[in-house]
Amino acid sequence: MRKYLPHIIFFLVIGAAIYMILTGEKQGKKKQLNKRLSFRTTDKIPYGSWVAYNNLKHFFPEARISKNDKEPGYWDSLSVYDNNQLLLIISPYFMPDDTELEKLLDFVRNGNDIFLSSLFLSDNVQKAFKVNTTYLDYTLLYSSKQDDDTLQISLQSDPSKESIEYEYPGRKFSSYFYDIDKGRAYNLGYDHLGKVNFIKLTAGKGNVFVHHAPLAFSNYFLLHKNNMSYYETAMSFISHDKKQVVWDEYYTFKKNIHGYNRRNGDEDKKGFMSVLFQYPGLKWAFISALLLLLLFVMIEMRRKQRYIPVIKKPVNDSLEFVKTIGRLYFDRGDHKNVCRKMSAYFLEHIRNRYKLATGNMNDNFIKTLQFKTGYPEDELRAIVNFISQIENTAITEQQLKVFHLKLEEFYKRT
Repeated sequence: MRKYLPHIIFFLVIGAAIYMILTGEKQGKKKQLNKRLSFRTTDKIPYGSWVAYNNLKHFFPEARISKNDKEPGYWDSLSVYDNNQLLLIISPYFMPDDTELEKLLDFVRNGNDIFLSSLFLSDNVQKAFKVNTTYLDYTLLYSSKQDDDTLQISLQSDPSKESIEYEYPGRKFSSYFYDIDKGRAYNLGYDHLGKVNFIKLTAGKGNVFVHHAPLAFSNYFLLHKNNMSYYETAMSFISHDKKQVVWDEYYTFKKNIHGYNRRNGDEDKKGFMSVLFQYPGLKWAFISALLLLLLFVMIEMRRKQRYIPVIKKPVNDSLEFVKTIGRLYFDRGDHKNVCRKMSAYFLEHIRNRYKLATGNMNDNFIKTLQFKTGYPEDELRAIVNFISQIENTAITEQQLKVFHLKLEEFYKRT
């Protein structure tokens, strides 16, 4: 236990330090605004669209409200050939291809409306609408203080009256039209510099409302003071007898050619690590785990003296057994019994190796054995004769020694 005590103390100190860092950061950190640009109708965060979507029923009480996540022409709730329908597109980027754009224009020409609020419009859209827009949030270029990044917009609901101004302390994320076809467009809204950011276009029997400040329909903006009236006024430009109102999510979540993710208005994340590091607790836990793992590896890398076991010399038990049996017979002086054992082993050897029957050891047996072994016949005859006479005579120690030598000579030469 004493050997591991320094390691245990070290880990406790590291753990206490990490805990103090995490708790101190948590206590000293103020609650911050979630600045993720979601635009999702299911998100109640500041820049989600939950409030805007769930209030559509108040503006269009007779319409069926639904969502769409399919490209134009493949809608579930809308039809290009029907009329009196409304499609709302609230997205940071609106970049349809030519086929999608043509289907949207056919939808409008047949007596339907599109309400589009987006910061960026693709070139084919600008060409079709005969407008030119800025391609960046220009107000951020010359902001001198933090309060400059606040959205300030107005609506012109009645030309005979002054425009109504609205603002909130959140992100601007807005642009404007710097060139429009005044013969086709009707101005509906402006930014705080007097630049047009909301127009109405007519195509066939329908209308297209193009808006350049999509965060004006975020939860944060609509719930700030009396800004809900901005939403009400913007929707009042559209006929309220629509039979079908669809909130489009296809362009909100579609990835455009510049590699931006429409789910949050930011660039695509580079793997799961960026998501992990968004949360301080997970970030420090991950870093701490890596440091502890590195420390463990470094500690275990050091050389350790292993226990070297004592290797005993192998004992030849067979040899000991033979010696013990030999001493037993020698002490007892039972020479005949030893000769029996030796002769039995010799005959077993003959049967197994030379495949000869040892039941009748006559002259034929001796000649056959001599032929197979090449051993002198007189020597073989002496061994066989001695084996035959073991039971009939008393065996002396000298005879046992001679018999043993003859057998050993046979084993060596054959």
